[in-house]
Amino acid sequence: MPLIQVSLREGRDPQRIRALITALTEATVAALDAPKESVRVIVTEVPGSHWAAGDVTLDEKDA
Repeated sequence: MPLIQVSLREGRDPQRIRALITALTEATVAALDAPKESVRVIVTEVPGSHWAAGDVTLDEKDA
């Protein structure tokens, strides 16, 4: 059972997240010849204040 976990900065509309889930599922089915029903996708949206690189959050970088 393939499990795909994706972390994204919050703020995308639900239709784009849904499209991502479909694309990841289809790619996994094609690449692994896995049954579609066995593919699991978890999308986690993270606030910009909780995502940092080099001790600078995304919110701080955008400010």
